[in-house]
Amino acid sequence: MQKVKRIALVAHDNQKKDIVAWVERNADVLSKHKLISTGTTGKLILDMLGKTHPGEKIDMTLLKSGPLGGDQQIGAMICNQEIDFLIFLTDPMTPQPHDVDVKALVRVAVIYNIVMACNLASADFAINSVLFNADYNPMSQDYSQYLSRKW
Repeated sequence: MQKVKRIALVAHDNQKKDIVAWVERNADVLSKHKLISTGTTGKLILDMLGKTHPGEKIDMTLLKSGPLGGDQQIGAMICNQEIDFLIFLTDPMTPQPHDVDVKALVRVAVIYNIVMACNLASADFAINSVLFNADYNPMSQDYSQYLSRKW
């Protein structure tokens, strides 16, 4: 994991205002990294940054909206080792029609041992870690026995 992190930002409807406010509070830190976001969340973040941080360059890639495949795009990027850090704010009180996508995204983040924050407190702790702005070599799980099973 390089010093410049590739950070995925995903938030469900009732959490979008929280992630936008979090990015605004941390724009100076995040501007040194590459952001990837699902479509609606990313557009809200870019709109906010255009108003509160005009002229500041933020490297952000927008994907599809989560329910239209954006969560799966993020998951594929994790599998391809194109994401280092996932901030994934779900709404625990609202059923999600794409709940299986949510579970799959969390699963691949765990399998590939990337940093994952599922609430703002965890996100705050992670970006304030001494490791956040440094190179880091995470341990990887060996799945060779699983892959070599005879069916």
